[in-house]
Amino acid sequence: MSAVDMTAQRRADPALSPPRGNEMLRITDLHAFYGESHVLHGIDLRVAEGELITLLGRNGAGRSTTLKSMMGLVGRASGSVMFNGRELIGMAPHQVARLAVGFCPEERGIFSGLTTEENLLLPPVVRSGGMTIEEIYELFPNLWERRHSPGTRLSGGEQQMLAMARILRTGARLLLLDEITEGLAPVIVLKLGQVIRLLKSRGYTIVLVEQNFRFAAPLADRHYVLEHGRVVAVVHKDELADKTEMLHELLGV
Repeated sequence: MSAVDMTAQRRADPALSPPRGNEMLRITDLHAFYGESHVLHGIDLRVAEGELITLLGRNGAGRSTTLKSMMGLVGRASGSVMFNGRELIGMAPHQVARLAVGFCPEERGIFSGLTTEENLLLPPVVRSGGMTIEEIYELFPNLWERRHSPGTRLSGGEQQMLAMARILRTGARLLLLDEITEGLAPVIVLKLGQVIRLLKSRGYTIVLVEQNFRFAAPLADRHYVLEHGRVVAVVHKDELADKTEMLHELLGV
């Protein structure tokens, strides 16, 4: 492909076009493997500082694997993941975290033998600007009420709040959130939506993996739809009304 053809392709494909604002994250031709299984087949996306994007798709589409590839948590990855000008491919997970990338995994990772507050204080602060304990308790009053309770005593919603709260304390500015609404009561989902709006208003950059399109739709600046490890559609927030039917077809909702 010639340079002219490449330029035309980038103009035509929103996944390859530069985002509005200062670029924080750029993923180019990302491939990922678990053993011999080739899971991601050339993911491209761009995220500007302060943007919220979603990765949508059916189970097995490669959404969670994209986040794990960014964190160095897959068996093998190739391509490029640039965060604030630093290449993440080849870095160990703890090195990525220390660059101010916060990962909230689908399984939450709460330590059952520690209290809520001990779980909250466990991750190190990697840069200034993280939320204080007081700010976190103000954001999540349930955690204040359960601060002395062991992890095993927390409800699913409280565990999800704690998993998010831990990374807010560290000073992370890029938040990778994996299926944070799965299995939760509607009142908790509503609370998490309010928290995400607040975080976005404070300048956090967020990559949100979701199956709940009704939850994700009003939050994101841009939606990337994955299918079989590839980006098959990119929908900007101002295109939602025109492309909702297409999204429902792709997502099966």
